[in-house]
Amino acid sequence: MAVLSCGLLLLRQVLIMSKSGLTSTELRAAFSLASVFSLRMLGLFMILPVFALYGQHLEGYSPLWVGIAIGAYGLTQAVLQIPMGMASDRFGRRKIIILGLLMFSAGSAVAASAHTVWGVVLGRAMQGAGAIASAVLALAADLSRDEQRPKVMAIIGVSIGTSFAIAMVAGPILASHWGLSGLFWLTAVLALVGIAVVQLAVPKVVSQAPKGDTMPAPKRLGKMLKDPQLIRLDLGIFLLHFLLTSIFVVMPSMLVQAGLPSDRHWELYFPIVVIAFFGMVPMIIIAEKKHLSRQMVQVALVIMLGALAAAWFLKHWLWGLIAALMLFFIAFNFLEATLPALIARIAPAGDKGSAMGIYSSSQFLGAFFGGSLAGAMAQYADKQGVLIMAAALVLLWLWMSRGMRHPSNLKSVSLSADSLRGREKQVADGLSALPGVLEVNVMAEESAIYLKVNTQEFELAEARALLAKAG
Repeated sequence: MAVLSCGLLLLRQVLIMSKSGLTSTELRAAFSLASVFSLRMLGLFMILPVFALYGQHLEGYSPLWVGIAIGAYGLTQAVLQIPMGMASDRFGRRKIIILGLLMFSAGSAVAASAHTVWGVVLGRAMQGAGAIASAVLALAADLSRDEQRPKVMAIIGVSIGTSFAIAMVAGPILASHWGLSGLFWLTAVLALVGIAVVQLAVPKVVSQAPKGDTMPAPKRLGKMLKDPQLIRLDLGIFLLHFLLTSIFVVMPSMLVQAGLPSDRHWELYFPIVVIAFFGMVPMIIIAEKKHLSRQMVQVALVIMLGALAAAWFLKHWLWGLIAALMLFFIAFNFLEATLPALIARIAPAGDKGSAMGIYSSSQFLGAFFGGSLAGAMAQYADKQGVLIMAAALVLLWLWMSRGMRHPSNLKSVSLSADSLRGREKQVADGLSALPGVLEVNVMAEESAIYLKVNTQEFELAEARALLAKAG
């Protein structure tokens, strides 16, 4: 009952936040894409609390291979996010997302059928080949305006956190009945359900960037890889997921040593995620309304550093570890929601999929190295050394964040237009050719058009005149 109450409270808060300024299409996009992410991540997360216990029968089992199995999907994700993001720019987001979910389902089936730890690693690597994060985040950016995008990303981020909390409860319960293989089969089915959500629930939109920017090209990809603002964000997400996976290689055993039996860990994770969400929301509001993105990122990093220090100094006190986890997830949730929103704002028009591909590759590469290095350190050195390594990386991130800038001279403009159906492409092409227009999203269902513009070049009267002529 406590878990259900926390879940209902979290859902209520998400709904209150999401209604603040979001259109019906943005709201529908946020929750449908969050559902796709949740269905996929639920299966991945359910393995975390049970693999070390229920995988012991697998041939080749060891702490090192536990870490590799936890992070294996991150390596193939990292390799494929950029090409999948670029493909989504060229062939469409939906096609790439569906293809990725099919691959993810196939990898789950391979892991379910494995009798060795290496077979599970192979299945996890195949799961990672379903690299849809860049396409999903790019589609979320396509379906939302700049000033509302952090809310959409926050809803997606909260859905991931909620999936994590549910997985911590459901994983041990289901594994006790179905075993490790049963969890992987369930993961395969959930991916197929995600395909149905994409087909039936995600809104359709005609999105247009200025001509010449709509096709991904290696030279533009290279330019993004040299952009100092994008590099900071890409390195940030690498470090964030490095920290997440490394912490969860050692934290479960630290909780046991502090007096919390492994079969009761699920009672801890869900309320922590819920409380962390409430702690994250004011940070997002301050960052957006006061244009203090850099400062709030730095505040989150200081909070995370405090969490790691608490885990180190209070490692023998259960309530100290609980407080450390709560602080860690407040910072994690804020950064998980903020970083992709900043990427979407800074990325060149027409290349959001490519930019999200680089971002997502960095994210999953961080997950792979975090799990693998923490697993090796836990087996051959000192588990507490993982906390020291994590704290050093947070300090490095703080140093890198000094050069962050809040996106400037960008604004979202809303236009009303009746009878858009059948003329979406024509209207989008005309508006995208106007000076200062960086992006056009035509929402025929709302009889509305949303523009992302450079305020120094854009003239609203020109856009209205073009619409009047087209009508």
